[in-house]
Amino acid sequence: MRVETGLNELKDKEYYRMKVKGKFLYEKEFLIGPRSLIINGEAVSEKGGGILSRKTSSGYYVITPFKLEDRDLIIMVNRGWIPRCDRSIYKMGNKIIDPVEVTGIIRTTEERPPFILNNTPAKGVWHYRDLNAMAKVAEAEPVYIELLAEYNIPQGPIGGQTKVTLRNEHLSYIITWYSLSACTSYMWFRQFIQKLPLI
Repeated sequence: MRVETGLNELKDKEYYRMKVKGKFLYEKEFLIGPRSLIINGEAVSEKGGGILSRKTSSGYYVITPFKLEDRDLIIMVNRGWIPRCDRSIYKMGNKIIDPVEVTGIIRTTEERPPFILNNTPAKGVWHYRDLNAMAKVAEAEPVYIELLAEYNIPQGPIGGQTKVTLRNEHLSYIITWYSLSACTSYMWFRQFIQKLPLI
């Protein structure tokens, strides 16, 4: 999907892929966190350091405004995850200066999770994804994508930080449908075999 779809329609396209071409605007880059590192759709545990031999999997997402090449429009791009220890030096890492075409996963705004502090935009402190507030600070539209892992660059953020959680509702479905089946069978037996009224 390309951004030509229209900004309003993107609200209903969460988890769709979107391809855009343009330039990163690093001057208004900021962080969201702390967040866990995600590898292949799964959060890396704090213990053991994971496959990257990090001492911790706690860190931050690097959010960079992105100016589209074919129109006067700026969106926000989650370039990926950096470890907590790199928080003060992340802007010194390798940057993509030339225009580039990238593909990301569309994400919508999120409500403040329970027990999570409020964002403090004036201090540059972001704990959760509030697209409208973030867009004001970044001077961008409230459009946000998360880059795929293939866009990692040396000494840069680790892309592919989209986690899709599917709830397992099989047990509740089994209980519901077997209960309905048992009730229906009992009513059928009572009316057609025992010849008794239902009430």
